[in-house]
Amino acid sequence: MAARGEPRGRRVAVATQERPAGCCPHLHEAVELVGKRWTGAIVYVLLEHRQPMRFTQIGQAIPDLSDRLLSERMKELEARGIVRRRVHPEAPVRVEYELTSAGRELAPALRELRRWALRHLE
Repeated sequence: MAARGEPRGRRVAVATQERPAGCCPHLHEAVELVGKRWTGAIVYVLLEHRQPMRFTQIGQAIPDLSDRLLSERMKELEARGIVRRRVHPEAPVRVEYELTSAGRELAPALRELRRWALRHLE
């Protein structure tokens, strides 16, 4: 039975219905970036150190991380604008890594994730 003023046989869409929540593509990309194996740890170490670090210093701060994987992650982070690589032309050449402003903006999220992990993970 049609409601008063509504044509027979047609349904009227209700404007107040909301679409089901979907995954935000930006959030998904951010989680995939920072959640990639060892990436969060690398960014966290750079955040906590608060000054440029050499490759070996980062590797020593994350003992289970291989040099090959550290190199790969550093290249990815540099390409995404999270880390800046600075080469000092001295003998021997010195390379340092530091977070960009975009990388430093991850601090609140990573610190909150760490707090959550301390409460809920063993």
